[in-house]
Order: sequence, then structure tokens, then C-alpha cells
Amino acid sequence: MADFSVHWVFAFGVLGNIVSFFVFLSPLPTFYKMYKKKSTEGYQSIPYVVALFSAMLWIYYAFLKTNTTLLITINTFGCFVEIIYVGFYLFYASKEARVQTIKLLLLLVVGGFGAIVLVSQFLFEGAVRVQVVGWICLVCSLCVFVAPLCIVKQVIKTKSVEYMPFLLSVILTLSAVMWFFYGLLLKDFNIAIPNVLGFIFGILQMVLHVMYYNKKEEEFVKEQNLPELKNHKHANYGELKSNIGLI
Repeated sequence: MADFSVHWVFAFGVLGNIVSFFVFLSPLPTFYKMYKKKSTEGYQSIPYVVALFSAMLWIYYAFLKTNTTLLITINTFGCFVEIIYVGFYLFYASKEARVQTIKLLLLLVVGGFGAIVLVSQFLFEGAVRVQVVGWICLVCSLCVFVAPLCIVKQVIKTKSVEYMPFLLSVILTLSAVMWFFYGLLLKDFNIAIPNVLGFIFGILQMVLHVMYYNKKEEEFVKEQNLPELKNHKHANYGELKSNIGLI
């Protein structure tokens, strides 16, 4: 029975690595835009710095535990990718944005992570140290999962899903499911609990996408003054927009 559980832990860990791999690569289109325009265009560096900080925390937590190799592998990749993102951002950012990013790096990655490591090493031992670092990881992950609420609020307010890609919502939801079961089977609730919230927000985003995507298409048809398609339930709005040149 124990071997069976180990196999499932490994399976969900591998699947979590695969899905999270694509999550970490999801900002590539944004950085391609920066590269094309040689500018950060008002994009913020905060998500990438926070993601780097989070990945470093999880690696530290995983090293304090046993049987968490798959947690180390994906977050090592995450650190590598986020460092590239931050470096790329600094290269194309304005002087003001560059200074703000460096300050954030010093505050969060150097100061924050350094303080957590030092305090946990000198003030706590053994299982208590693991528990304290696990709580910090849990809180950090909850903050990361709560962040999309700003986008959800914008979607409800504007009734537009333009800035909330459906595929990304699906990937994030799958990632939350994989890591939830990984943490649950390991009996590590510091991993499992935050992903419950991630799953809930992922489902919420997909529901909102279904709700407001149809409204967006209906409003588009009305704006184009095409009465012959307004009541056509099977109208191919994607093809319509493509023909008009909006895709």
C-alpha cells in the first residue's frame, strides 16, 4: 500500500513539473513584445521578482525535507527562468523602472530570503524549522494565488476577457490540481492548502471567461451593425472578425 502511494506521489509530482513548466514559460509572449519594441512598455517587474522569491523559498523548504526532489526540480527551473526574465526586463526598462526593480530585488530576494534563511537556521531546529519555513511558503503561495483577483475584478467591471487568456487559466488550474494531490499524498499541507485556493480561482476564471466571452462576441456583432447575424446561434464570430481584420 505504501509503494502504491509512493508511485502516485511520483506521478502527480511529474505531472506537476510538466504543467508548471508551461506556467513558467507563459510570459514569453510578453517578453517577445518587449524585445520587438525595445521597451518594457509599462509592464511591471513585480510578478517576476515575486515568482523568483517564491521559487527560492520552495527550494529551501524542499531541502529541509525528504522525498521532495520533484519540488526542487521545477522550482530550480523556475529560478533560472525568472532570473532571465528579470535580467531581460532590466535591460529594456527605463531608468526609473530599473531602479525600482533593483530595489525590489534587494528587498525581497536578497533581504527577505536572506533573513528567512538566517532566522530559521539560528532560531529553530529540526521539525520546528521545517514547520516555520513551510508556513512562510504557504503564506507566500496564498498571496501569489490571490493576485489574480485584480484581473477577475477587471473582467467583471469591463465584461471583457481580453487580459485573461482561457488557456492560461486552464493550465494554472491543472497545475493547482497536480500539486494539491502531490502535497496531499505526501501529507504536506503546506503544499496542498494553497493549491485549493489556486484551483478555486482557476475555475472562477474559466467560468468568467465563458460568461463574458459570449457577451463580448454579441456586442461585437451589434457594433458592426450586422442584423442578419444577431440572432444566428451558430454564427462563426471568429471567422467574422478574421475577415474584417481584427484577428
